[in-house]
Amino acid sequence: MEATTAQANELERRVDLSIAIADVEKEMEQRLKRMGKNVKMSGFRPGKVPFSIVKQQYGDQARHEVLSEQLDRVFGETVTEKKMRVAGYPRIEPKTSESTSHLEFSAIFEVYPEFTPGDLSTAEVERPVLEVSAAEVDKTLDILRKQRVSYADADRAAAKEDRVVIDFLGKKDGVPFAGGEATDYPFVLGQGMMLPDFENAVEGAKAGESKTFDLTFPADYHAKDLAGQTVQFDITVKQVQAPVLPELDAEFATSMGIADGDVTKMRSEIEANLKREVKRRIEAKLKDQVMEALLKANPITVPTALIDMEVQRLMQAARQDMEQRGMKTKDFPIQPEWFADQAKRRVSLGLILAEVVKTEKLQASPEQVRAMVEETAASYEQPEEVIRWYYAQPQRLQEVEGVAIENNVVAWVLSKAKVTDKAAVFDELMGQKQ
Repeated sequence: MEATTAQANELERRVDLSIAIADVEKEMEQRLKRMGKNVKMSGFRPGKVPFSIVKQQYGDQARHEVLSEQLDRVFGETVTEKKMRVAGYPRIEPKTSESTSHLEFSAIFEVYPEFTPGDLSTAEVERPVLEVSAAEVDKTLDILRKQRVSYADADRAAAKEDRVVIDFLGKKDGVPFAGGEATDYPFVLGQGMMLPDFENAVEGAKAGESKTFDLTFPADYHAKDLAGQTVQFDITVKQVQAPVLPELDAEFATSMGIADGDVTKMRSEIEANLKREVKRRIEAKLKDQVMEALLKANPITVPTALIDMEVQRLMQAARQDMEQRGMKTKDFPIQPEWFADQAKRRVSLGLILAEVVKTEKLQASPEQVRAMVEETAASYEQPEEVIRWYYAQPQRLQEVEGVAIENNVVAWVLSKAKVTDKAAVFDELMGQKQ
């Protein structure tokens, strides 16, 4: 039972396994005798079926089971003795042998890569820096007000952010085309619901006005028969409404969950929430850079077996997501190659992180986990209930512990890398259009 050298790649190993035929036959016979005590067969009382018939009926099944168990045992003993860390499952192949006393097999498998975490002293990381001020609170309040906008009739020309109601009819070469006609159609100017040239034609018109204009569809327009074509639209503006934003008063504060309508308290809560969100996004950007630095510093070979398993997990997750969205996955066959790069990256990072955590002793402490749970709970109305919810189920704490370990890795990498602080732009950090 000797291990040979690598095969298809540097992680592949081949181990020779030898199983005594006498051991297989002995265990098979014992198993068949145990089975015979419960076998039911027409013409015999339960447990009284002759052994020869039991063996004829179930011999192949018993031999296969015994041989599989023997191979598992011998394989496990061999890789343990040789201190091999097996990745995935072995491929067992029978060998041609002249032995009359033993069955010979080869087990082909991959092992986990062995490596020492690479040097990170030359890695460069930009750390976003942003202090939440009154200006950010005001900007957030403006967004919240716009989300609660109402509209009132306006006796003037339509402008950006106005809500308009129109009738329109599109013609190509003087003939109406499919999808080019609507009555009492509402949309808000500037939100991109219509093509820019269409909105430009509506902007500046008053309620009751009609106009005709030419419009050229983009070359990549989704309707192929209209892509790149010039058509003519007749429109009639039937209503122009100006946006009306709610006042920053007690009523607005109440709608934001402030029971007593205290505007100052509302601003304080928004500021606290913003600080938590800014912190979370900065941590996410740092983590992304750290993971890239770890991958670059540790160009390891990844077991194909682990990548294949991760591909399957990603495919299953994609199917579940599609089904939750009401899509039928049988109508949209998912291809493994779509997930190959993502799977390789995830497996590589998993192996690198595990090695870094082990080597540098970066496991999460109970105090870290507790602090993270309390921070998460702070954004809820009854934090203590949220904390109890986490500690009531070990699996929930394991997820928090995983994040805490990643945070420890990030802190360790930042202590080794070249870190430069860079002022962050609020809108860019929060992913908002300016």
